[in-house]
Amino acid sequence: MRIWTIHPRYLDRQGLLALWREGLLAQAVLLGKTKGYRNHPQLDRFRQQRNPVAAIATYLAAVQHEAARRGYAFDAAKISAGRVRSRIPETRGQLLYEWQHLKTKLARRSPALLAAVAARKIPRPHPLFRVVAGPVGEFERVAGRPPTTGG
Repeated sequence: MRIWTIHPRYLDRQGLLALWREGLLAQAVLLGKTKGYRNHPQLDRFRQQRNPVAAIATYLAAVQHEAARRGYAFDAAKISAGRVRSRIPETRGQLLYEWQHLKTKLARRSPALLAAVAARKIPRPHPLFRVVAGPVGEFERVAGRPPTTGG
């Protein structure tokens, strides 16, 4: 599961579609409507919010907005009711880690998009996130560091 910290504008078609599906899965997990992925570490930052379901709904609303901007018809009715106004703090290290990860993916499957965004050193975050100083998130699987179990 990859719930990107970076703004969905940087994702190629495949990445945006995958993010929508994974975001809906995350929402189902937070609603208690699935047996799988319940302890996925990427969900911890949503679980830590006062209203986790509203937080993931806010996240999904921005993904749906980006899809609509591109002419895709993601069904907004699949997003739970409720939104949050507060932004979730996420580290600059996490944002930059994901940026490098995405650029590697784009090099393989969307070189034209990579060429369009490659000069950007620091990407914009997803609107739900507020960037703060710090390293790569503990939930991230980084080479040489044991994975967290989450939950």
